[in-house]
Amino acid sequence: MKNILLLVHDDAGQEARLQAALDLTRALGGHLSCLDVTPTPVIVGDCYGGVGTAVLIADARESEGRNKAALQARLAHEDVPWDWSDVTGDFADAVAEAAMLADVIVLNRRLEEDCFPNMRDVAARVLTQTRSPVLAVPEGLGALSVKRALIAWDGQPSSATTLRACVPLLRLAQAVHILTVRDGAERAEPAEAAAYLSRHGIHASLRIIQDGLHAADEHITAESEAFHADYVLMGAYTHGRLIETFGGVTKRMLGSAKLPLLLGH
Repeated sequence: MKNILLLVHDDAGQEARLQAALDLTRALGGHLSCLDVTPTPVIVGDCYGGVGTAVLIADARESEGRNKAALQARLAHEDVPWDWSDVTGDFADAVAEAAMLADVIVLNRRLEEDCFPNMRDVAARVLTQTRSPVLAVPEGLGALSVKRALIAWDGQPSSATTLRACVPLLRLAQAVHILTVRDGAERAEPAEAAAYLSRHGIHASLRIIQDGLHAADEHITAESEAFHADYVLMGAYTHGRLIETFGGVTKRMLGSAKLPLLLGH
């Protein structure tokens, strides 16, 4: 887990993404790859043969150029190896294309005020287009700690895939806690996840909740607060993104979680 891919764009969530990516890269002794995406604007009824679009792209590139210069000046003084790529296009598509050899992708879960870019949609699309875990951080995150990890285990393949991929990060934790909110659909028991981790030298505590009255994300939020978790690891879109579009644990967590989410699909 050495290759960290960071989405760069001058928006309200960029600082949180950058700090999380730097902290993660340092913790793992990894390499940071910065992907600077200039979005392609869409002009309805451009009757000048694309001239309006070209002007907007030029303006966006100029803005991103200033952002790039400022961030590269900062990165020059950070103690992590890094590289930089510039692309123009759709955020999610650009990240997914660049993520083939990424071990983890750093995005936001959602931006609180700005409607553009729609980071919850970007994170959702990246999750379903790649096999790399996504670290989705809140806009106001100041620093990323990896000392206390809460694993929201639903016994589905996405949870197992994410767990396996994130073993190097979980090894850095001082405490790991597995939470299962039973719904009868578990394909693997939480005790099996705990046993798997123990073979990697990671000894996790375990709690199982049987409650058909409250949504799983409510229990995850409460347990993460009680455990003083630094981040939550969980599988995403267990029932498919189409169903989750109308409401689901992943959608609600991306919309309101206070902690960084480490998600895999």
